[in-house]
Amino acid sequence: MRIERAALIEKREQEVRELPKENNHRSKKNKRRHKKSMSSVVQKLFDTCKEVFAHGGAGIIPSEMDVERIKSVLDSMSPSDVGLNEEMPFFKTLETEGAPPITYLHLYECDKFSMGIFCLPPRAVIPLHNHPGMTVFSKILLGSMHIRSFDWTDIPQNTSDQLNPTHFQPAGVRLAELKKNTVFTAPCDTSLLYPAAGGNLHRFTAVTACAVLDVLGPPYCDSEGRHCAYYQEFPYASFSGDDSVAPVDSERYAWLEEKDNPDNLFVVGAPYLGPRITETE
Repeated sequence: MRIERAALIEKREQEVRELPKENNHRSKKNKRRHKKSMSSVVQKLFDTCKEVFAHGGAGIIPSEMDVERIKSVLDSMSPSDVGLNEEMPFFKTLETEGAPPITYLHLYECDKFSMGIFCLPPRAVIPLHNHPGMTVFSKILLGSMHIRSFDWTDIPQNTSDQLNPTHFQPAGVRLAELKKNTVFTAPCDTSLLYPAAGGNLHRFTAVTACAVLDVLGPPYCDSEGRHCAYYQEFPYASFSGDDSVAPVDSERYAWLEEKDNPDNLFVVGAPYLGPRITETE
């Protein structure tokens, strides 16, 4: 039987070799189609980002069409697409003092863009921080997260141009306008921020165990001036002098002061166990 089986295999291979070139070409084409159809969603995200950010850089915002291309892929993603579920240990609350640790799953990074997932147990906080010259897509994959975000702004026109000198204003304090102050629960649409709009400075607070996939274009890079800075928030009235000149909607504004890296922020790395990302030429 083994000999007969071997002979049958050899005969079949011979038949394939003798197929007309057109049929061979069609067979290869079908294989490529099958391979493409089996591609993971995370691979599709990678391929799309690679095309969109190919000629990007600091301060360069992709076209509206390209932004929508990335957003549409992210909007369709679920935890299973990246190998996540709520039972994983880094979503559990630990009986420890201080802020619970946050786990980062590294998917990919180059000088044009980066992809990664932050996994937060309940009550974990990523403090208020900036994204200099960057376009950022944030997709909440599971759980509920509170997002509070700001953009830098000038003093509102209906306030005094000169701050009350009797109020102490620390050096480096700048005025910012509130853009988001909302709880997002998966499944939900992808959040976007731009170099100077959309809430470039934001804080994440885990209402429940949650995971957020971030795409940054370009990524942080200290040598190129894209340093991740953290900020302390002060109410508008703290340094704004006479309340009579404050805008009616003064709660929309806050003063932000850059501070040292937070001592209570603990981010640990863990291996990404989802579908493999393959770099293509």
